[in-house]
Amino acid sequence: MTMPSFGERLRAAMDAHGPLCVGIDPHRELLEAWGLPFDLGGVERFTRTCVEAFGGAVACVKPQSAFFEVFGSRGVAVLERALRDLRHAGTLTILDAKRGDIGSTMAAYAQAFLGNDSPAPADAVTVSPYLGYGALRPAIDLAHATGRGVFVLALTSNPEGRSVQHARAGDGRSVAQTILDGAAADNAAARDAGRLGSVGLVVGATVGTAVADLGLDLRSTAAPLLAPGLGAQGASAADVRRVFAGALDQVLPTTSRGVLAAGPSVGALRAAARIEAAALASLLGSG
Repeated sequence: MTMPSFGERLRAAMDAHGPLCVGIDPHRELLEAWGLPFDLGGVERFTRTCVEAFGGAVACVKPQSAFFEVFGSRGVAVLERALRDLRHAGTLTILDAKRGDIGSTMAAYAQAFLGNDSPAPADAVTVSPYLGYGALRPAIDLAHATGRGVFVLALTSNPEGRSVQHARAGDGRSVAQTILDGAAADNAAARDAGRLGSVGLVVGATVGTAVADLGLDLRSTAAPLLAPGLGAQGASAADVRRVFAGALDQVLPTTSRGVLAAGPSVGALRAAARIEAAALASLLGSG
């Protein structure tokens, strides 16, 4: 039996649990707020609590790789266990690693995060296209072959991003447009079948009028749209509707601190996630 694509599995998870991706970001401030030490033991306890709270309860979970890597191989081992445990719970994972390179190095990153022989592959990984969208081909091709996905940075909210993402290529297209065009081409079969594609885009909910200013058509990409910026980063419901107008049903908002602040109680974390997911389903339901 052919494994459903990542886009199909993500759509099913969003329909079942609501359009919410919860981040697992074990940084110092959150650990201290939970009364945990900022050391390997604290990170492990924090992560296990999140896995217990969110496994089977939300559409998707997004661990931030950097917060585990800071503790070296033992931190990575905690991350790998979380990815395995979430998979066993039936919950999709997006590993926020933002890798981007060329040739054999990009292929190695792809195998590390998406390969069937990886110690703990994620269902999808974030990637950076700023060595050229085509440089991501090893990750995109492997994702398609294994039923996994990628999320390509397209429009980010940091001020420095504008100088790259809004810049115009030689043919007059913005850099952001070239990324959307690449994703649209890779998602063409899914789009023609009326499905969500497996090449997603990262578009910040706090990018203001950038989508309209650049003339971007998010709908045509058939891409799941990972949307950071809700909650602590300041994006409102009105911002989400404005940024993603016409493509609301493709949006997967992601929040970390807004839900994680409810910890360290497993029950309180799960309840906070479900409340947030229900609110987002109501907000995005008419897209």
